[in-house]
Amino acid sequence: MMIQHAAPKVSMVRRSALALLALAFAAPLGASATDAGAGLLNPLFQDHAILQRDQPNHVWGDAKAGDKVTVSFAGKQATARADAKGHWEATLPAVGAGGPYQLTASVVGGASQSISDVLVGDVWLCSGQSNMVLQVKRTLDSRSEIQNADNDRIRMLTLDNVSSVTPLDRIPAADHWLKTTPENVPEFSAACYYFARELQKTVDVPMGLVVSAWGGSRIEPWMSAQALRKVGGYDGALDLLEQYARDPQRAGQQWDAQWRAWWHARAGVAANDEPWNPAHVSQAGWQDAPLDKGAWQRWGKPELASFTGTVWYRTIVKLTAAQAKQGATLHLSTVNEADQTWVNGHWVGTEYGGQPRSYAIPAGLLHEGDNLIAINVLNTYRDGGLYGDAAQRNIQLADGSAVSLADHWQYRVVPSSYGHPPSVPWQSTQGLSTIYNGMIAPLGDFVFRGALWYQGESNTGDASAHYQALLEALRADFRQRFGAQLPMLIVQLAGYGAAPTHPSESGTAGIREAQRLAAANDAHSALAVAVDIGERTDIHPANKQELGRRLARAARQVVYGEKNLPPSGPVPVSVQRDGDGASIRFKDVTDALVVYGADHPAGFELCGAQAGSCHYADAQVHGDSVSLHASLPAGDIARVRYCWADSPVCTLYDHSGLPAGPFEMPVSPNRSTQDSHR
Repeated sequence: MMIQHAAPKVSMVRRSALALLALAFAAPLGASATDAGAGLLNPLFQDHAILQRDQPNHVWGDAKAGDKVTVSFAGKQATARADAKGHWEATLPAVGAGGPYQLTASVVGGASQSISDVLVGDVWLCSGQSNMVLQVKRTLDSRSEIQNADNDRIRMLTLDNVSSVTPLDRIPAADHWLKTTPENVPEFSAACYYFARELQKTVDVPMGLVVSAWGGSRIEPWMSAQALRKVGGYDGALDLLEQYARDPQRAGQQWDAQWRAWWHARAGVAANDEPWNPAHVSQAGWQDAPLDKGAWQRWGKPELASFTGTVWYRTIVKLTAAQAKQGATLHLSTVNEADQTWVNGHWVGTEYGGQPRSYAIPAGLLHEGDNLIAINVLNTYRDGGLYGDAAQRNIQLADGSAVSLADHWQYRVVPSSYGHPPSVPWQSTQGLSTIYNGMIAPLGDFVFRGALWYQGESNTGDASAHYQALLEALRADFRQRFGAQLPMLIVQLAGYGAAPTHPSESGTAGIREAQRLAAANDAHSALAVAVDIGERTDIHPANKQELGRRLARAARQVVYGEKNLPPSGPVPVSVQRDGDGASIRFKDVTDALVVYGADHPAGFELCGAQAGSCHYADAQVHGDSVSLHASLPAGDIARVRYCWADSPVCTLYDHSGLPAGPFEMPVSPNRSTQDSHR
């Protein structure tokens, strides 16, 4: 089994069975060291926690097999008996908002454990990738926000980053429930915190926030294996993941074969083009790599200045017979972001992230004379490649000596047409089910009022229909664990990248459309539009306060039943042919549609059925409708798109100040045409 445990407060990755052992036997926070019942309660239940109001709450932990456990809270009690493995779970009757209370678990006739200062209110799960992780200290006006943060009734539990190939049953013992204070709030998730702060203005109860988020993560690692199998297309990779849990070495060999097969399937790759293979070493296409200059974008080479993609690295190291026969570990300095690493044609490992790598070299793999080390590095966002402290690049031998790998590296750029290589299924943020196992499964069946989901940047290369299927499956997956009608508030991706000068295809826009459709087809979901509060040069926009306000508004409508409050601004409901153009009708419009900065809205496109057929359209607002005209034959009009770009210019709002979000919709025949066919 592989565990990754990279705590936000501790910049390191720990990989060992000892990490799992530490999780399994750690005492929960809030239990006294002299408490004979320490460990009786699961670590989720600790001082300063918040439990969900007006619903039965599940409480669980571990005792001796057969022990009868009584749980007392707010004048109510529940009992349970530990099963053969010592696990017990009790269900407390519903309690209204209030507190603080003490929660006590005790074994009949034996030990007990108590936690104090427990409130009852509404508890939210905040999940996703880096824009959910982004801290208050990185937001607008952060100095004032931090200085004035003093709210005992908003509390946050931030889960450390933990990845596992099998489901875990507890969070790290070092994860704390924290009150909102100037000392604590700088590291809080800004989106989650500002949401709760805004919501509390109209829902005056304590707010508990459980943040389970990991920067750079795709959606697939957040989903259980069962959910991914239901989506389809993942069975082979999931089978390999299960194999890795049983036999990592054999799974690694299978993965190596799959990766090589992928490489040879690329158009243009010759049969003998195997950069990892010592038998096929060639100088063609290879250049000296100036690793001392840092990431490849900083080498001063025009073709790499803004390159994101895949690059090969290699070096040859000479060893004596005495050195080669020893056990050894390959140490690499920083690699960003995903690597596949071979020694003498033998795959030795892969990792994801921007940290140094260390891989064991199997006995007998090294030999006297020249030894080839080859690394394939994929980078998708800034600072790519192999760089960092040259002293960290070496082969560490069993006798304590080290052979330097500081110099004499070469590189070769992989054509972008090859696409991105596959990700190993047990990788943390790019794998399958690994984060679900480490950061969702340990939450058990904790009771939440709802969930916030801010993710998608790492899936922008996916087809929108595929991401929509994944997002809907993730929502169903969360509901299977946390409640059949768990509300989900989905953040539509913010704008990031260059402003468009002509209509074009956009993976980011495709993900936004998938998010829009996933929210629209579910009565217990809502969308928070963020395209207009993004930043073209920063994928992590700082205006999380406005995002929090929009999320709170969505919650008021879909969770708390304020039906007269539109959750997310104007929403398109129909598009019909209108002469040589089209007409779009919107719902959820406050008063009327308005345009910012011009007489007519920008960003509308009329399109044919095929990709690349879109034209910017002239648009006019008529109350709750927009009419479009473009230099496109009427018979060719099949679709309408709005704000369809990585970082579009969106100017259509309503009098609430909320924007109409990006969308794509088919054009229906005009009314007279429909009537003639009845």
